[in-house]
Amino acid sequence: MADLPRSYSAAPLTEDAFLADRQRFWGGFTTFTLISVIFLVVLLVLMAIFLV
Repeated sequence: MADLPRSYSAAPLTEDAFLADRQRFWGGFTTFTLISVIFLVVLLVLMAIFLV
């Protein structure tokens, strides 16, 4: 007899864990956005310096 597939959810089980997961995601997203914006600004400044 074959085993039935097990349902596995990586979602947090409690409201506190869900809130912590959302905060961790939001922190990572804002950090990534900030680093990307800083990189683009530096790139544009360097392009302006070397192309003028």
